[in-house]
Amino acid sequence: MSPQEKTARAKAKKAKAVPKAGGAIDPALYDFVLAPLITEKATLAAEHNQVMFRVPLKATKPEIKKAIEALFKVSVTAVNTLITKGKQKRFRGRLGQRSDVKKAIVTLAPGQSIDVTTGL
Repeated sequence: MSPQEKTARAKAKKAKAVPKAGGAIDPALYDFVLAPLITEKATLAAEHNQVMFRVPLKATKPEIKKAIEALFKVSVTAVNTLITKGKQKRFRGRLGQRSDVKKAIVTLAPGQSIDVTTGL
């Protein structure tokens, strides 16, 4: 395969991955991204072109990738997820349970970024 064919294929793949600016966004995609995580660890990960989000426990990696690409108009190269189990805590002497939380670490393509402080 010639270098021109490779670049043409890469451009076509990139054009498919990122939706057009004028296209309508499916409102259901907002269900897959609950909130950005703004922590010390998330700030350090931003140096490596990664952004962290809270997502629903039922969300899958392909769904998260599709939602991030459509909502923020960026190209996602990888999605890693983790589930933090809720701890038992006491509040005013009563035993309680924190809820489980699923986090998504989204790696963006080089040269792309998401400003989580501005919102959607």
